[in-house]
Amino acid sequence: MTSRDIHLSAVALQKKLTEGELTATALLDQYFDHIDGYESQIDALLSILKESAYQAASMVDGLYLKGDPVPTFAGIPIIVKDNMCLMGEKTTCASRILENFVAPYDATVIKKLKASHLIPIAKSNMDEFAMGSSTENSAFKSTKNPWNLKCVPGGSSGGSAASVSARFAPLSLGSDTGGSIRQPASFCGIVGLKPTYGRVSRYGLVAVASSLDHIGPFANNVTDSAHLLNIISGHDPMDSTSSTQKPTDFTKKLGQDIKGLKIGVP
Repeated sequence: MTSRDIHLSAVALQKKLTEGELTATALLDQYFDHIDGYESQIDALLSILKESAYQAASMVDGLYLKGDPVPTFAGIPIIVKDNMCLMGEKTTCASRILENFVAPYDATVIKKLKASHLIPIAKSNMDEFAMGSSTENSAFKSTKNPWNLKCVPGGSSGGSAASVSARFAPLSLGSDTGGSIRQPASFCGIVGLKPTYGRVSRYGLVAVASSLDHIGPFANNVTDSAHLLNIISGHDPMDSTSSTQKPTDFTKKLGQDIKGLKIGVP
């Protein structure tokens, strides 16, 4: 077990957890050590959730030790954009206005992460109230692009994108209103997905424009992204625009030949 684990995919990490080669607690040690070493250069995070993360990891290690069936990505660390409510933790939207606001409830996506035993380890920096495209408009810090610290990571979900690119976590969540997942994913060289509107509940997301806001995944590869979208998708009665369509397994067509596929660009 070495720090090389932080460079593995979420799928590969769960395989090591399942086979007993790695514990969720030891994996957290590696990620937090890496964050401690590089966060001061990148400034991707607004809060680091060590206490709650280790509590969750200890519980997940118990599940693996018992040999109980575990959900996809149980024990995998994830970073969440700081405009999504995480109960008991600050949700600032990178604004001084909400600097001391502690969320009294979990956003639906957070509930889904916790139900699958993913472990939120930090809240990520963003353009204030998600209005910006460079993550230079945070009231607290400007996030740098891990590939070149003189460059921006894009925005407004730049902290979430930079976190995955810098290997602070294998997965993160962002929000997209007018490009705020897709653009920083491109800038940081990772996979970012804006799902179909209504596919992922917006309940607990601080709104920019409710008819345009989407929550979606960041990952280092398409497979991890598909699995994470499976976890956060589904109808939510707390969101009046949530789709009632039966959830799709987004991993089913992975690896299929795309020969003959036509892509239309409006």
